[in-house]
Amino acid sequence: MKLDLPDADALWHSLPPRRRYEITVTVQPGDLDDLNHVNNTVYLAWCEQVARAHALSLGMGTGALIELGAVPVARQHVITYQRPALLGDRVRVRTALTESAGVRSIRAYTLDRATEDGRDGERFAECQTEWVWVDPVTGRPKRTPKAVLEAFGF
Repeated sequence: MKLDLPDADALWHSLPPRRRYEITVTVQPGDLDDLNHVNNTVYLAWCEQVARAHALSLGMGTGALIELGAVPVARQHVITYQRPALLGDRVRVRTALTESAGVRSIRAYTLDRATEDGRDGERFAECQTEWVWVDPVTGRPKRTPKAVLEAFGF
């Protein structure tokens, strides 16, 4: 499945609350590359961090998923960088679980400057990840467990 980045902001507002989540991070010295910008791998780490926090908030952390017999593994990431984040910037990282069908799920992410009033700040990057559900013992693809779909509001 080739991923096209959808309008992540429209998705955010159209999805039920259980399908979306956000965190705020502050750029630290270890996040920077040789140009004093946030390194591209750090954006991806923040996307994984917000996805894990989202799952944990719904009782669907790794332990619970192993018990259900299926865990998500990343198949593909698509990241579009808009402008660099710098030391001390506060970054709002949002995720929206947009699709889930069979063995695949799609998450969209936005990374924006966090603002005091909660309005949308400058966009640093957008990302989308295709996750494939697999059996944690065999590593073979497996349909998304019904309990997971229910927890995320599908």
